[in-house]
Amino acid sequence: MRTLKTNKRLSLRMPYAIIDLGTNTFQLLIVERTDGGFCTLHEESRAAKIGKGGISDGRITGKAIERALTVLTAFRVLTDAHGIPPEQVRPVATSAVRNARNGAEFVQRVREATDFRVEVIDGAEEAGLIYEGVRLGTPLTNTVSLIMDIGGGSVEFILCNQARIFWKQSFEIGGQRLMDRFMAEDPIAPVQVGRLHDYLAEQLLPLTNAIHQYAPTELIGSAGSFETLVDLSFWRRFGHAAPSDWISEPLPLDDFYRSRELLLSLPRAERLTMPGMIELRVDMIVVGVCLIDFVLKAYRLDYIRVSTYALKEGVLAKLLKNEF
Repeated sequence: MRTLKTNKRLSLRMPYAIIDLGTNTFQLLIVERTDGGFCTLHEESRAAKIGKGGISDGRITGKAIERALTVLTAFRVLTDAHGIPPEQVRPVATSAVRNARNGAEFVQRVREATDFRVEVIDGAEEAGLIYEGVRLGTPLTNTVSLIMDIGGGSVEFILCNQARIFWKQSFEIGGQRLMDRFMAEDPIAPVQVGRLHDYLAEQLLPLTNAIHQYAPTELIGSAGSFETLVDLSFWRRFGHAAPSDWISEPLPLDDFYRSRELLLSLPRAERLTMPGMIELRVDMIVVGVCLIDFVLKAYRLDYIRVSTYALKEGVLAKLLKNEF
């Protein structure tokens, strides 16, 4: 259990639960407010893969809904164990649900099974919450940073500093979508990597224009594939896992490229044996490193930091300020 101090003094002591219903992973965070900020009571991630089999067709499949309900029912058991009524649980859904033709049906099924009231947010709000989450745990400066959050359905980019957001946008180019489009073979074919880069150059033109205007000096990757890249780096450099409670860590550029080389050349079974790899990330991380590689080279960035705080911590930051 860890505590993070905030600047705002809060007298209300009441546990909250926040659930990030991501396209690949559902993440639960249970916290309690303290006089100095908050205390984490429980945190875990479970694979739901609600984008699998349907995201490129704009739907959530029946099997995906069943996987989601299994995870959320287990989360309900945990929130009940902490004495948190459903109305104090904040489930937030993103790309896979907001773009699905049956998104409303999915939300209703969750409500019937768990009493959780899912809030489906748009891409702009998602990007803003990611910024708040990263800022809660990672020191930002007066210079401009580029935050990048790779989800299964969408990727958010935020140009910002410690005081404000200069530009933000969500792009529907998440890991599951890129896998469906470019990863017919495993390992991914080099020609497909080239096509993927060409596709990103076209899709990310708005980001390219914003980069030219705001000139960021670093890349901050939040959660997901970035966390796994830190784990791979720790095992390679130090022979052990990263500390379980780390919040912000640098990712050496040469180490990123070493991981990229291996991830693009090894088949799935061998990727899974890499120290620091987890099965949840073993597929999507392939297109993830292609995306990171594109951003680093296209925008001439040579410094990477990684934050474990992302959307759910952004919801927490808003709750702490009574803004969500």
